[in-house]
Amino acid sequence: MPMNVLVLNSGSSSQKSCLYEIGDALPDDPPACSWEGKIEWADDKAQYSIRNSHGASKKDLASAGSRGEAIERLLHSLWSGETQAISGPSDIDVVGHRVVHGGPQYFEPSFVTAKVKSAIESVSVFAPLHNRAELEGMEIVAKLLGSVPQIAVFDTGFHGTMPLSAKTYPGPYEWFEQGIRRYGFHGINHQYCAQRAAQLLAKNLNSLKLVTCHLGNGCSLAAIREGRSVDTTMGFTPLEGLMMGTRSGSVDPGILTYLMREKHFSGQQLDEVLNQKSGLLGVSGISSDMRQILAASKNGVAPAKMARAQLALDIYVHRLRSGIGAMIAVLGGVDALVFTAGVGENSPEVRAAVCDNFAFLGLKLDQEKNTVSPLEKATSPLKNDKDISASDAAVHVLVIHAEEDWMIARQCWNLVRQQSTASS
Repeated sequence: MPMNVLVLNSGSSSQKSCLYEIGDALPDDPPACSWEGKIEWADDKAQYSIRNSHGASKKDLASAGSRGEAIERLLHSLWSGETQAISGPSDIDVVGHRVVHGGPQYFEPSFVTAKVKSAIESVSVFAPLHNRAELEGMEIVAKLLGSVPQIAVFDTGFHGTMPLSAKTYPGPYEWFEQGIRRYGFHGINHQYCAQRAAQLLAKNLNSLKLVTCHLGNGCSLAAIREGRSVDTTMGFTPLEGLMMGTRSGSVDPGILTYLMREKHFSGQQLDEVLNQKSGLLGVSGISSDMRQILAASKNGVAPAKMARAQLALDIYVHRLRSGIGAMIAVLGGVDALVFTAGVGENSPEVRAAVCDNFAFLGLKLDQEKNTVSPLEKATSPLKNDKDISASDAAVHVLVIHAEEDWMIARQCWNLVRQQSTASS
């Protein structure tokens, strides 16, 4: 019997949902969703984008109302109206949730229980905008779908395999005992990309040393050996590490104590500056969007703005190169460098700038393959993925489409099947 898996990916300013129909075996390649919907909140409005596999689609802009009301409206379109894909809520077999932070207790996908929800709530202070949105999504599903099984898949989970030397901060050891440690994020997609890279290279995952680069509005790297995360750039929160769209990434902690002591910054002000007013936006003064930074660095704006945009780009690339070098050092070599997510998949300029500095490792791009974005000619998720390294390169460079939702669906399918086998 096919299994209908509904995935809820709840963000601070968006809600993505999709439905997968999975048969008796997992397919080798990511399938298309039979239904998918998205809400983006901005300026007291909710922008809906919904479509099903039969070609029906709908876009709508409505008064935001409460987050819960908006999500309920989105899910109702799954079984009613022009974008209907199933006959009713009872057709859904399991619901998977992306949970950003599992804290020190949860790393493996887990059925949602009162205990699991309590643990997610207890670490909401680490990721308040995400964890609480995800808990709300669980409550809405329980309200609409009753006792349907729900599964939490943790974005921190994949990095639970990091050694103590990588996950422990060099502060007082009491920090670690209190849960202040390096958790890492984007783990769902880093894990997917590692598995997908092995498939594309026709290699055993356990034989590979990989550096995966998740470059979107949030950015992180992972060092993956034998299919396990051994290091990553994000830490206690998603703020550590690389320069991002609006996040600073790692900065000297002395800057923060200086701002508190001499400029009388509050914790809330520091949080706002580091998370919302830094990164590409903070340096350029133009945008957090890499496309706009690249355009402004070339022409079309005043010289001063062009210089600021170029500086933002240069810092971004510098920190990315530095981070990749660190990941390679931890691995003791690298078989493939993987680019994924919005910038990673769609910016040949960034990929080329990063890869140029690793020629000494035998890493070499095929310039033509790199210039044509995989997404420009994609007609299916499979065709988004490609090897853009030169034929004589010693290190592969891959572009892999981010598939967090499919990875969550796979984990849900596996867990339900394991439970079914155990109970039979």
